[in-house]
Amino acid sequence: MSKPAILVVDDEAEIREGLDLLLSGEGYEVGLADSAEAALARLEERPYDLLLLDVSLPDRSGLDLLKEIRARDSSLAVILITAYGSIDMAREAFKNGARDYITKPWSADELLAQIAQALESRRLREENVQLKRAFKQRFNFPNIVGKSEKMLAVLELVQQVAPSRANVLIYGESGTGKELIAKAIHAASPRADKPFVPINTGSMPVDLLESLLFGHVRGAFTGAVTSKKGLFEVADQGTLFLDEISTIGPETQAKLLRVIQERAFMRLGGTETIRTDVRILAASNADLAAMVRQGRFREDLYHRLNVITIQLPPLRERREDIPLLVDHFLHLYCRENQKPLRRFTPRAMKLLMDYDWPGNVRELENAVERAVVLSTEEEMDVDLLPEAVRSRELFGVRLPVPGLLASADPEQRPSLFDILEEVERRLILDMLEQTGGNQTEAAERFRIPLSTLHQKIKRLGIERPRRGARATGTPAQPESAPATNR
Repeated sequence: MSKPAILVVDDEAEIREGLDLLLSGEGYEVGLADSAEAALARLEERPYDLLLLDVSLPDRSGLDLLKEIRARDSSLAVILITAYGSIDMAREAFKNGARDYITKPWSADELLAQIAQALESRRLREENVQLKRAFKQRFNFPNIVGKSEKMLAVLELVQQVAPSRANVLIYGESGTGKELIAKAIHAASPRADKPFVPINTGSMPVDLLESLLFGHVRGAFTGAVTSKKGLFEVADQGTLFLDEISTIGPETQAKLLRVIQERAFMRLGGTETIRTDVRILAASNADLAAMVRQGRFREDLYHRLNVITIQLPPLRERREDIPLLVDHFLHLYCRENQKPLRRFTPRAMKLLMDYDWPGNVRELENAVERAVVLSTEEEMDVDLLPEAVRSRELFGVRLPVPGLLASADPEQRPSLFDILEEVERRLILDMLEQTGGNQTEAAERFRIPLSTLHQKIKRLGIERPRRGARATGTPAQPESAPATNR
């Protein structure tokens, strides 16, 4: 794998030489240019992954050069170098496509961290583009995003069953994209140019649901002043998607079974038999097989619907798809809200990756849309994430994953006292790591006296770190405390 290539553009020889030495020592391939024209010539010679660009160049402004370069190559990561900090300059730089900026003199560690983040962001963008291209070539499902094994297995099955007439039952938690999968099946089927008609049957009164499904004749019930087609007529030759199929009552289940078996039905209040050719896709977040055993769902209808089963994985079981989904929703909602493309900070992205997403893809989509709408800068931090996602952090440090109670043997489970001590210990260790061992700053962030922090560090058996070193330690346990799996 080739090393990332970085082009340094600065008119000061000392800076160029210093950056060449620093970056080469980190394993990067380095190109050097002392002017805008020299930089353009270098970019013509070979591709670069990142540009370190001085704002002040002898032949033109670095910002002007940035505009020209971005017009040629929108994927090139750019970090501006300036001799002074300016919020206005930073905003102008971001507007014209810069990834970040750094002021002279800079910290080598800070610069290397910015470069690593910029290159990783560029790598993810390129990977997303390549995956989408490969995904489209393989499946041609433009609105479905994923590279995880579980999602690829689902889409392989979708591709297999789409050309058939078979009814399909789609299982999945709320927000996993059951309707999206149903649309993909329809779009890849011979019925693609015919109607796709979705209906959510959840908590709908029986009369209203049956009127919607089968239609009614004039005078069939109070308010039926005209005859009306049902969805089985509207979807003729196409696909009818029945969401939350588990909620329909026994009477409607019987009528639905008859339509599937005979491909015919009558409108409410009518006597004419209407023939229909409809493929049925049904979805449920409840276990229909269990409902059959409990007598709450007809077994014969279940088997008619369940010719093919597709099980959608929850988002927490395919976390590798989260960056792709985030990128997809960022492009979508930045375009909808007429804003320049946004990005999440590494800290915010880590929270997005760590959160369990009980509302699945729909909840993630809402979180990204919210951040885009509320954002005023190109880079979006933790403060723009929903409270449920932010609650995984306290005082800027990660709360432990709630697994301290997990133990097969009840005798091995820690007491509440042990758990609270472990949580407190981890929080203090994380904060000390963030502050580089500065206990005064850590106490200020925790909003407790420094003496109290000293006492806690001593009680919890945390090694007092030197400033700039990482805190370590093992909590002291009383002799009577049970062993724990931590």
